[in-house]
Amino acid sequence: MHNIPIRCNAISLVAVRVLNGVNEVLLLRRTRSLRGEWCQVAGAIESGETAWQAAVRELAEETGLAPTSLFVGDICEQFYEAQHDAISVLPVFVAYIDPAASVRLNPEHSEYRWVSFDEAEGMVPFAGQRKVLRHVEAEFMIRLPSQHLKLDVA
Repeated sequence: MHNIPIRCNAISLVAVRVLNGVNEVLLLRRTRSLRGEWCQVAGAIESGETAWQAAVRELAEETGLAPTSLFVGDICEQFYEAQHDAISVLPVFVAYIDPAASVRLNPEHSEYRWVSFDEAEGMVPFAGQRKVLRHVEAEFMIRLPSQHLKLDVA
């Protein structure tokens, strides 16, 4: 009997903003792994940091942005990685971004777009990403999120 390991060593972060009354989500075009694909912010959890600290760090490293508020997404992104024969489970975080903030990409990405959730669903390559986007739109943009999910990042 062979057991497939479940790994939780990375995070997923959905950056959102409201611009002129329109809910938008930030997508980044990758240059390395998944080259050319549109994705949300994601990255490894480093030694000594919590998952939410990794989310804030990855947001800053990949986009130069800082959240005006940060929430636990109340969902995990999960997928099978054939090269590791493992299931990866990534806690999702939701970062609200000031609509006046400017994005500064690092070399991991070639371009970015703020798009509607409907447009984002058509751009991301994986069903798991679409599920996360639908959840974030429903629970963090259409509804007000529970304050019990809010993180104190100050």
